[in-house]
Amino acid sequence: MKAIGFTRYLPIDDAQSLVDVELPRPAPTGRDLLVRVEAVSVNPVDTKVRSPKQQVEAQPKVLGYDAAGVVDAVGDGVTSLKVGDEVWYAGDITRSGSNAQYQLVDERIVSRKPATIDFAQAAALPLTSLTAWELMFQRMRLDPDGADRGRTLLVIGGAGGVGSIATQLARHAGFIVIATASRPETIAWCTQMGATHVIDHRKALKPQLDALGFDAVDAIVNFADPAPYWESMGQLIAPQGRIGLIVEPSATLNIGDPYKAKCISIHWEMMFARARFKTADIGQQQRILERVASLVDAGELRTTLTETLFPIDATNLRTAHAQLESGKTIGKVALSGW
Repeated sequence: MKAIGFTRYLPIDDAQSLVDVELPRPAPTGRDLLVRVEAVSVNPVDTKVRSPKQQVEAQPKVLGYDAAGVVDAVGDGVTSLKVGDEVWYAGDITRSGSNAQYQLVDERIVSRKPATIDFAQAAALPLTSLTAWELMFQRMRLDPDGADRGRTLLVIGGAGGVGSIATQLARHAGFIVIATASRPETIAWCTQMGATHVIDHRKALKPQLDALGFDAVDAIVNFADPAPYWESMGQLIAPQGRIGLIVEPSATLNIGDPYKAKCISIHWEMMFARARFKTADIGQQQRILERVASLVDAGELRTTLTETLFPIDATNLRTAHAQLESGKTIGKVALSGW
C-alpha cells in the first residue's frame, strides 16, 4: 500500500523529511478495524513528532492523527462497526498513523462520520473535537448541554484547529465566548466560529476585557504556550474558576498566588491518553465522536477545514507541515485522495 513516512528526523524543507513509501497492507485482529483512508489532516503533534533529532528509524515511521475513511475489514472482536461504514477518528499515537492507504485502529476510538460532510471536511475534526470536548466537558466539568449558559469562557488561540471547534462547542453550550486573535483574517474567523467577542492576544488582555465590561471570566482554555499568559490568566480568572491547558509550558509556572488564593483548578488534556494507556473508559472517545457527528449533521457545528490538498502524498504533506509550522494557519488543512 502507499504511505508517507520517514526514517530520519529532518527539517521540513528537506525532501527526505517525508517520503512516499510502499508498505505491507495490515490485517485486523481482535477489536481492530482496517480502515481505507480517504482523507487526513495535519496537527501540531505531527510536526512535533517529526521535528529534527538524531534518532534514526529502522523502518519508515508513519504519522497522521486525523482521518476519515471506510471500514475495509474487521477483527473478530469488533461489535460496533462493520465493513462499508464511513468512519472518522484521531487514532493512537503509539501505533502507525493515518498517512497510509490502510490503517489499523481500535474500534473504541472510532465512530461513523457525519453524513452531511465529505471525507476531507470530516478529517479536519476528530483530534480537535476530542481535545476540546475532553478538556472542557470532562476534565474541567463544564456542561455541554446548557447548564452553564451565560457564563464566560476565554479561548486563547481562537483561530487554531482546537480553538475553532472549542469556540463552537462552548457557544452551543451557551457560554459567552471571548476568543483571542491578532490579524484581521483570524479575528473574522473567530467571529464566524461563534465568538461573542474577539480580543488581541498580542496586547494586554485585562484592559481589553475591562473595556468589554468583564471584570473576570469564569473559565479559560489556553491552546498556546501558557507561560506568556500565566500572569494574565491569574489576573483574569474569577475565584474558583477553571483553566484548561494542552501545550507544555516553555518556562516554569508559579502555581502559588493568585492561583492558590483564588482556589483555581488547572486541568491538563492529552487526547491520546485513553488509547495510550488503554484506560477503562477508552470507549468514551467513540461516544464523543458520535455526539460531535450528530451536532454536525444537525447543523450545530461546522467543519474547521480551510484548505484541501490533492492527493495524499509526500509533497503535499510536506507543504501542509510547513504551513502548520509557520504559525499562521487558520482552522485546519486536509489532504484527500490517493
